[in-house]
Amino acid sequence: MLNKIVPGLQPKKLNKFIPDKKMLDDNVGFVEILEVFGSDLTIANAARVSFNKESEFEPVKIGYGDGAKIIGYKLSTRDEKLIQYLAENDHVTPFFHPQIRFRIKMPIFVIREWYRHTIGFARNEVSRRYVTYEPEFFVPRELRKKDENVKQGSSSEVVDNSDEQIKLMNDYCKKALEYYNSLLEDGVCPEQARMILPQSMYTEFIETASLAGYARLVNLRLDSSAQLEIRKYANIVSCMLTKFFPVSWRTLIKSDYLERKVS
Repeated sequence: MLNKIVPGLQPKKLNKFIPDKKMLDDNVGFVEILEVFGSDLTIANAARVSFNKESEFEPVKIGYGDGAKIIGYKLSTRDEKLIQYLAENDHVTPFFHPQIRFRIKMPIFVIREWYRHTIGFARNEVSRRYVTYEPEFFVPRELRKKDENVKQGSSSEVVDNSDEQIKLMNDYCKKALEYYNSLLEDGVCPEQARMILPQSMYTEFIETASLAGYARLVNLRLDSSAQLEIRKYANIVSCMLTKFFPVSWRTLIKSDYLERKVS
């Protein structure tokens, strides 16, 4: 039983939480938000406990007098200013109190970058020691050229033989899958058979972290120097957390990242 968000407003009571799932543009990878603990008010009250004080949401009404109807709740202007102050002055501990749980499906080569973020993150991943269902593979729509100005990364320019190379990538994945299945059919244990599967293979994991942890991840992984494939995942996470923490998220994330569309 978790917070239900009223558009433009904040939750006051605990209601049934409806998970939200967003697919990547390949229609295979996804980000699904499973659970949310806390709200913007959680952060404000974590800070206010220093003075042994506590805030509440303010009701939003329509109509006048006795006929006024409460349509939702919002954070007070006083608490909005407090959250902004906390973020601007690096008082980060209140932002560790809200927790978010995701289920994410992404290619292994993207996960290796995502998993670099460890502080405050807990993860459990599908293990191919135990499962043998047919794996899926990520193959890009186009192949980018290396950026000559940086040691790592890519440019927006597409290589001349992109279509030909992508076809070869697809063929390679198919052959790897055929060999993997043949190893299993010959009685080879899954924990060894999996060794020949490429890094483009998709896997799934459940991940729980604080709002502060996701803010650091998103700020780094939405940077233009980050790999495009990981920026797409970070962008979805950012859009989802904006809905649940509309005040806090906008103070934690670089302003140009909030409006940026990754494609």
